Amino acid sequence: MKRTPFKAFLFGGDWNPEQWSKEIWLNDMQILSNAGINEATINVFSWAQLQPSENEYDFSTLDDIIQLLMRYHFNIVLATSTAAVPAWMAKRYPDVERTDFEGRQHRFGERHNACPNSPIFRKYSARLAGKLAERYGHLEQVVCWHISNEYGGSCYCDHCAKAFRTWLKHKYQSLEVLNEAWSTYFWGHTFYEWDEIFPPNILGDGIDENHTTLSGMSVDYRRFISDSMLRNFVDEKEAIRQFDLTTPITTNLMGTYKNLDYFKWAKEMDLVSWDNYPSCNTPPSFTAMSHDLMRGLKRGQPFMLMEQAPSQQNWQPYNSVKLPGQMRELSYQAIAHGADTIQYFQLRQSRGGTEKFHSAIISHADTDQTRILKETKRLGEELAACGTQLMNGRTEAKVGIIFDWDNYWAFEYLSGPNVRLKYVDQIHRYYAAFYRRNVAMDLIPADLSAEEMAQYDIVIAPVLMMIKSGVADHLKQFVNNGGTFVTTFLSGISDEHDNVIIGGYPGPFRQLCGIWAEEVDAFPPEKTIKVQFGNRSAIGSMIASISHLEGAAALATYQDDVFYQGMPAVSVNHFGHGQAYYVGTVLDNDGLDLLADQLIMDHHLTNYSTPENVEISVRSYDDYKLYYILNTGKAVHKLDTSALAGKKNLLSGASVGAETTLQPYDVLIIRA
Repeated sequence: MKRTPFKAFLFGGDWNPEQWSKEIWLNDMQILSNAGINEATINVFSWAQLQPSENEYDFSTLDDIIQLLMRYHFNIVLATSTAAVPAWMAKRYPDVERTDFEGRQHRFGERHNACPNSPIFRKYSARLAGKLAERYGHLEQVVCWHISNEYGGSCYCDHCAKAFRTWLKHKYQSLEVLNEAWSTYFWGHTFYEWDEIFPPNILGDGIDENHTTLSGMSVDYRRFISDSMLRNFVDEKEAIRQFDLTTPITTNLMGTYKNLDYFKWAKEMDLVSWDNYPSCNTPPSFTAMSHDLMRGLKRGQPFMLMEQAPSQQNWQPYNSVKLPGQMRELSYQAIAHGADTIQYFQLRQSRGGTEKFHSAIISHADTDQTRILKETKRLGEELAACGTQLMNGRTEAKVGIIFDWDNYWAFEYLSGPNVRLKYVDQIHRYYAAFYRRNVAMDLIPADLSAEEMAQYDIVIAPVLMMIKSGVADHLKQFVNNGGTFVTTFLSGISDEHDNVIIGGYPGPFRQLCGIWAEEVDAFPPEKTIKVQFGNRSAIGSMIASISHLEGAAALATYQDDVFYQGMPAVSVNHFGHGQAYYVGTVLDNDGLDLLADQLIMDHHLTNYSTPENVEISVRSYDDYKLYYILNTGKAVHKLDTSALAGKKNLLSGASVGAETTLQPYDVLIIRA
């Protein structure tokens, strides 16, 4: 595992002093230093200030900001400011602005407002990144480059249409191959010339942003846009590397964000960073899963928590405050799952704009006596005391869950069978079942080789509908060699172009799973079906595969339906030295718990029984382990800690007893 590049644990966040007078800058430095803040992310949205006209650059304000941070011994994460173009650029070159799904070309405003295939944007964004690296790349205090900010969105303009055709020519070489891949014989869609192809928005083959006429075309367009924005990132990365060969380069990702293939992006990033913004009702398991996905992008390498809110967010439907201790608990949950930095958006709360009610370390009250600042100071003191003990830990997982962006796109373009099916939700349901038992998990790409999968006892692939080249063969080899594979309804349905694989569901998994799913029934919200596991029962919803055993054994059967009474709902097939499970319905928590318990028992997986909302995660280091025990809820819990009795709680310095009382949002970190 590659180690974090930082010498100290970074504790800080976004600081936007260009919005304030210099007198306030100095006050901020004093308050933040006293709270233990040792890092500032700067220059995120300063392009308009840095380049006031096409041939004019002004770095004087940024010079002053950096000099002040250096005087106060802050680490600096230096952004390139390219997430929003300056007004002069949009005025002089209007085609730099994006065209949306409805076919409307935008004017200057908002952010993420540049077409990723605009020659003007590519020219000036890379030029600015290079100038910043030339001016500041030699500074020891600049510990990381932060390119752009939260890449996202899409564009359907003429620049993108032209670039899409070039991308397609490179991929397919001929229109004959493309027509076959996209099944353009459907509805007479055959293309005769490349310039007949346009981006699939509402003016063409896009029905709406979740439905399309030719799914192969729309999945390809998502691949193309992800690649286009990745090329923007690489443009700036290469410009920086002309002047700074060593400082790590990142951009802040957004967890399970749909539009970009983060596994592909991670190959170009020196380290992963991401922004964690759970809502008031986000399950702790979903936040943990998102951290594990970010850690999994670079095969277990520690990541940066680039942004989180100290308290309220401003952009969700219900922006609840974080309760006392909750910000601290969420910070340690990130560390428990692989974060080697804790950073916030933002350090000082804005006066104007859409984010003026987004919380900050220094609030509108402009004092160090707020609850949030006091909690920040406590966390800063703890992180300083723990130091590098928290950094470069490994998560030793024996369960891998496949997360695949191509499948994400294809699955949610699916025209049927049930509108309520969502890819991330199906992934999370399986993750949550093992999370409830405190079993360590990795989220992994679909294209691992059988040798790479061999580090896991179990590989789970919920609704892996799109099977790209080589994936099925690698999974068969993994199982043949002794691994356990778990998949579900609607897996093995289509190839990498989203064309159905003929020969019966689940396609290339039919022999592996020993089952033929002849039909797929869909339930409206009010209908469910009973699923019987021996003398235990559960409930299925949304989907029921009507399946026939072809060598597999039924672990659970459908009940209460005359049509498929007694048919297999969950089955297991022995294949080579391993086994493959097939789950034919959306099991409720009781059903998933029964399945998870069986797998945990069969493989003797390390697990911990805890009350609801108490999480135990373990990070392993060269000569010690840290047990992170987190109360993620508002209730008080008593926990049996006899197995760790006498060990030291790093946060309090006290020895752990045989029983521990966890207050709301309490945290223990035990070194063993």
